[in-house]
Amino acid sequence: MTNPRPAPRQLAAVTLRALRQYLWPAPLTPRLRNRRYLRERLIALPLLTVVAAAAFGWAYADIRTDSTALRDSFAPALVGLAEAETSLRIADREAGESLDAGEAVQLSGLSKRYSTRTTRAVQRLNQVARSGALTTAERQELDVVSGLVVDYGTWITFAQNNVADPTLRNAGLSYARSMLCPEPEPEPASTTGESAGADGGYPPCGTGTGTGSRSRSDATAVVDRISALEDHLRDRLTERAALGAPVIAAAVVAALALVLLVRGLWHTQLFLRRRLRLHLSVPLLVAALPLLGVPFLTVDAVLAHRAQQRVVAVAGDLIGKTSPAIESAAEERPFGSRPRLLIASLDARARHDLAAGRLASLDGAAPWVTPAGLLGAALTGATLHAYRREYVLVSRSGAAV
Repeated sequence: MTNPRPAPRQLAAVTLRALRQYLWPAPLTPRLRNRRYLRERLIALPLLTVVAAAAFGWAYADIRTDSTALRDSFAPALVGLAEAETSLRIADREAGESLDAGEAVQLSGLSKRYSTRTTRAVQRLNQVARSGALTTAERQELDVVSGLVVDYGTWITFAQNNVADPTLRNAGLSYARSMLCPEPEPEPASTTGESAGADGGYPPCGTGTGTGSRSRSDATAVVDRISALEDHLRDRLTERAALGAPVIAAAVVAALALVLLVRGLWHTQLFLRRRLRLHLSVPLLVAALPLLGVPFLTVDAVLAHRAQQRVVAVAGDLIGKTSPAIESAAEERPFGSRPRLLIASLDARARHDLAAGRLASLDGAAPWVTPAGLLGAALTGATLHAYRREYVLVSRSGAAV
């Protein structure tokens, strides 16, 4: 008769005992066989080292990569979009005031601030395109925005050339403004007076097809399209700054493996000292040296993650709280105090947070975490293999095994 197959519970119990046998070192009792213990450590310690190094190295590199992406791509892109939007709205107001001067604008031209702000908007859009933060579809949308900005300038020039004819001047200015920003929806009488000066005299953009529901793809006006890009970019920035499930799982696996590894190395050193009369295994000590960097790398990862969360808050301020009134007031008082919601102030805050959110001495360490662990695993395995081989040769003469 064939032996019956073991029940699933029995198989699970055997598996758990085997795992515990290898991962949790047995106490050094007189009945513990030296050869068996060395064989178990030869398998367990290198395996734990590889698992810990791979999991910890991947999680640490992912957090560091996210910080780099936020610093070099996402934050500059959001700042560029915010500056382009506010610059265009400032330029639009300047164009309207210049055209209200009548035929004098033909001699003096549009204000210098108009030219400066439109040029700055175009430059910022070009910088956003080169930032690497946009997807292919968003790059195409940004190209459309750049084209609309050029068309906006063309219609402002048309209004300037026909400033002597109020009908043509107003038609050109109205069409240019409709390309830039939709007309706001009429507000209730109780709130109209309150909101009229809410933005320092700058007329608010209407909800249109993008602002207010800015994730929609049917945005037509320039500000609508820029706002939609800002929302998409902020969503991806928030996603990059969050600890995803894979990173959390890798961190948990790495923590468990490191605890088991440290305990295993300590018990192995005790075993070698008591049974093989080795006061200290220098190769195992060298293999364990990378463990000294784990606390510093962990602190660096925690600082980086906290900095990323602060940048998420800055991104919300860039999109929802900046305004052309704040930028104009700061431009008119260049030596005054810088408002907290000034775009340049928010940009400096994001840069400072990301720069402070790391241990500078560990820059460039992320790619070496896993290779260092693999090297330590190889050294541990080679050392224990040499001890076991030497012990087996000695035990053949009749020593207890």
